Amino acid sequence: MFDEIQFDRMKRLPKYVFAEVNELKMAERRAGADVIDFSMGNPDGDTPEHIREKLIESAQKTKTHGYSVSKGIPKLLSAIADWYKRRYDCDLDPSTECVATMGSKEGYAHLAYAVTNPGDVAIVPDPTYPIHEYSFILAGGNVAKFAIEYDEDYKLNEDKFFVDLERVFKESSPKPKFVLVNFPHNPTTVTVTQDFYVRLVAMAKEKRFYVISDIAYGDITFDGYVTPSIMSVPGAKDVAVESFTLSKSYNMAGWRVGFFVGNKKLIGALQKIKSWLDYGMFTPIQVAATIALNGDQQCVKDIVDKYNHRQEVLLEAFDRAGWHIRKNQASMFVWAKIPENCVHLGSLEFSKRLLKEAGVAVAPGIGFGVYGDEYVRIALIENDNRIRQAARNIKEFLKQFQDEKK
Repeated sequence: MFDEIQFDRMKRLPKYVFAEVNELKMAERRAGADVIDFSMGNPDGDTPEHIREKLIESAQKTKTHGYSVSKGIPKLLSAIADWYKRRYDCDLDPSTECVATMGSKEGYAHLAYAVTNPGDVAIVPDPTYPIHEYSFILAGGNVAKFAIEYDEDYKLNEDKFFVDLERVFKESSPKPKFVLVNFPHNPTTVTVTQDFYVRLVAMAKEKRFYVISDIAYGDITFDGYVTPSIMSVPGAKDVAVESFTLSKSYNMAGWRVGFFVGNKKLIGALQKIKSWLDYGMFTPIQVAATIALNGDQQCVKDIVDKYNHRQEVLLEAFDRAGWHIRKNQASMFVWAKIPENCVHLGSLEFSKRLLKEAGVAVAPGIGFGVYGDEYVRIALIENDNRIRQAARNIKEFLKQFQDEKK
């Protein structure tokens, strides 16, 4: 009789592609294989010592062990506002324009649940980090897409972006209520200029939609590039919210600390739904996060330097292996077009074979959307020696396709 009970919302979710890759990865390891893992953006470095010490100090105080504050303790909210003021010269009210979340992934799921009515349309450029799209779908909304286009240096074609955005607005019924943007982009690493946000805020006011911006990789930039923020645009708080996470900048992925800032209506909705669904992060984690945001930022610079170095090592080693990839300006990933001789496999089959035959795990581009299927995402989470070993494995792997071409 229970077979008759249906979970319709779950029917809208495809199988998580990355779960399939993870299962294969675990099977290979159980069989004794040495897997060099570039598949997940899980930082391999230690959380900076001063942040860990603050966590321990706070955890030693028994008064911090009770229920916390779902929207974030006041000191953390103030630290978030101060961080934005220092970085983007943006004034935020900590109590009404900031909210701490259990990582940005939870924040996106709960924000969409709080503000999406059944049938609402959100525009999410493709490819994209999966929760950006499926947060709206899980909340009963619909998603309209278009492909992001960029040059060989991973810079967004901003004029084309707005042409496509205008087209989707004309084609969509009902009119889209949200536009989600994510730059530096996951997975493609694509970057934008400050003028992009000026144009986007103006369009949002004209067409009356909300912008949801994700700058999770905003700190991780190279060669002089500085990530802009929509919050720097005058009037942005009328139409936009923005998210950030401490996961990458401070090697705090497992701590689950993120936040959203901006429009009071959207922030208030997220604060309200969180008050129903959770009691917030463990207080000592929030205290340590406050120290991370307010403290010496040399640790962030050191982490960025590590990713920049690893990217250079990877590009050089992979190039010698026969896989040419251009350098990007931001994020902890490399967005790599599949070698020409292997494109016919598609990203999922290519990733599976690369794992089984070369012992190298990457994230298939199809997991981020239909326009990602000729690419894989490579996370810079292995050290120099492992990167070079992966390149040697890949060189042997690619030989079979060269032979097939002959």
